[in-house]
Amino acid sequence: MKKLITYYFIGCAFLYSSAQEECSKLKSIQKNEKSNTLTIAQIAEAERYDVHFYSLNVSLTNLNPFISGTVEIHASARENLDSALFELYQTMLISDIRVNGTSVFYSRNISAVKVPVLKLANESFIIAIDYSGTPPNSGTNPMGGSGLTSPIDITYNAQVTASLSEPFSAYEWWPCKQSLKDKADSCEVKITVPNNCKAGSNGLLTQVVDLGNGTSRYEWKQIYPIDYYLISVAVAEYIDYSIYCNPIGAPNPVLIQNYIFNNPQVLSDWNYQLDQTADYIELYSTLFGLYPFYKEKYGHCMAPIGGGMEHQTMTTQVNFGKNLTAHELGHQWFGDNVTCASWADIWVNEGFATYCQYLMLENMYPLERASQMDAYHLAAMQYLDGSVYIHSDTLSANRIFNYRLTYAKGAAIINTMRFVINNDEAFFQGLKDYQTNFKGGTATGLDVKATLENASGVDLTKTFEEWYYGEGYPTYNLRWNRIGYNLSLEISQYPSGEFLTQIFTNPLEISFERENKSDTTIRFEINQLVNQYLIKDIGRVTNIASIDPYNWIINNSGTLTYDPEFEVSLNDNSQIPALQVSPNPTEGPFLIVANSPGIHYLKIIDSKGKLVSEKVFTKDLEFDITTLAQGMYVLLVTSEFGVKDSIKVIKR
Repeated sequence: MKKLITYYFIGCAFLYSSAQEECSKLKSIQKNEKSNTLTIAQIAEAERYDVHFYSLNVSLTNLNPFISGTVEIHASARENLDSALFELYQTMLISDIRVNGTSVFYSRNISAVKVPVLKLANESFIIAIDYSGTPPNSGTNPMGGSGLTSPIDITYNAQVTASLSEPFSAYEWWPCKQSLKDKADSCEVKITVPNNCKAGSNGLLTQVVDLGNGTSRYEWKQIYPIDYYLISVAVAEYIDYSIYCNPIGAPNPVLIQNYIFNNPQVLSDWNYQLDQTADYIELYSTLFGLYPFYKEKYGHCMAPIGGGMEHQTMTTQVNFGKNLTAHELGHQWFGDNVTCASWADIWVNEGFATYCQYLMLENMYPLERASQMDAYHLAAMQYLDGSVYIHSDTLSANRIFNYRLTYAKGAAIINTMRFVINNDEAFFQGLKDYQTNFKGGTATGLDVKATLENASGVDLTKTFEEWYYGEGYPTYNLRWNRIGYNLSLEISQYPSGEFLTQIFTNPLEISFERENKSDTTIRFEINQLVNQYLIKDIGRVTNIASIDPYNWIINNSGTLTYDPEFEVSLNDNSQIPALQVSPNPTEGPFLIVANSPGIHYLKIIDSKGKLVSEKVFTKDLEFDITTLAQGMYVLLVTSEFGVKDSIKVIKR
């Protein structure tokens, strides 16, 4: 049972430690506030053209972040265009800019570079920029300085030059347009490095060219749409540890190409975890749809960046702990294939990637599932306020990557939405539809809402208002009394703050202890601050074992009061649960009771949305799932009148 005092006094150090282990980027504690360097007018000017293709041809070493080379921006005019504006950090040297092969004069205002482009609407053009320089660090650019760095991994005695551009640092190391909604249709990245190094990037490695002067050029090609901050480079004394996976729906095995440090201790430490990446891809392909970049690859580049960064098809990671790897892989669906349309909607990237960690544990390490959701709830409740949606400060990396709100609460409320929908088949179908509908593009939190509603038929308006846009969480108080085999129950709630969300209308599960019977869990619909229920024929209840026993809801438990004078009669202020299942959890046998007349049709669906059994019954049905695997199952019951209800059952 949740304790109020536990959440209020948990130490900050613990929470940040948890974030470092699990979360993809520690920008919220690595950086100060920063802002996009362009003015509103300059941003509008940059949106006058559409990027189709980026070509990077650069030289790097692993020993320092100095970079030189040529970047091409292939684009078309969205309107009649006299000039085009892109960004490059102000200290980077530009030696030449060409438009369609002809050198041009250009203007430069801090990071904003403007070149003449005389094109009519829909006409295409190519801007080629020859440049060089050392990107800024946190000392030379306190508002950023992470775009390209050369840190040393002290564990494995390796130095790496690696990019980390999210959210606003791509321009620190290559000339680009930093616009979330303007994804390039494809890109190529060619990296010339010393022969003792390898260079990792996006897409497929098409060839490695030995230039005969002690350097080699690694040529990578990405055929899928890609956002500016997901284009990456990583250079080190790597070895290639490649494996394959076989996700359902892929015509061929999918390559998992790992660039790991050339130190035998790496494989000794991480061999098993690296190999598990194949299992994660196969799992997520079942849950969300086929791995989006199956025609190319997935992979990793090692770098001591304090966590991981979900570079498209080749994540940069400090190590290969299962939580970190599962999170970054989840981003390939949520954050790469479909990317947030604005930083205010970063939840569609980070909240879902964090929930992917939970789904990995639920399906592969079920004994760790509960503690993971506990940790999310703990972090979310560290303070009383804060919405997942970013109402302001979208130029603040601290707020965008706030672990408590964007990651932990973001993942927790996805679990709540799954509970509200109460049909895993529909929930995961909604996630598959989301990947299909917005493939290669961007989306908002409201796009998630609409897609899940369409798949499930469940209105999520209140859920989004209360949990996504709202702030705080409920504390539940219970009053109860047993009269024979019937139970009178009152559930009330109060908010965590006067100016925060005042009522949460999500359902709530309560677990009851019964005399000479197993504990059982019942789901209650909540529609007001005080709700009363009459539960018939539940048996002799001796105690309330737990509120929200499976952690569907961020909440605190308040008072649990046994009141021998309390009695609920069936009237306008009380309800009877549509379905009752006991015992729940179960070792196998259970009884399902439908509190409505007529014939009922039962479907039992597993956590992956697969139908495992069907039955027809009237009032009640005894059933046994002893032969099924441990885990969570949905009992979906449809009456002959078309009324649908469902409840989740835990098989121990």
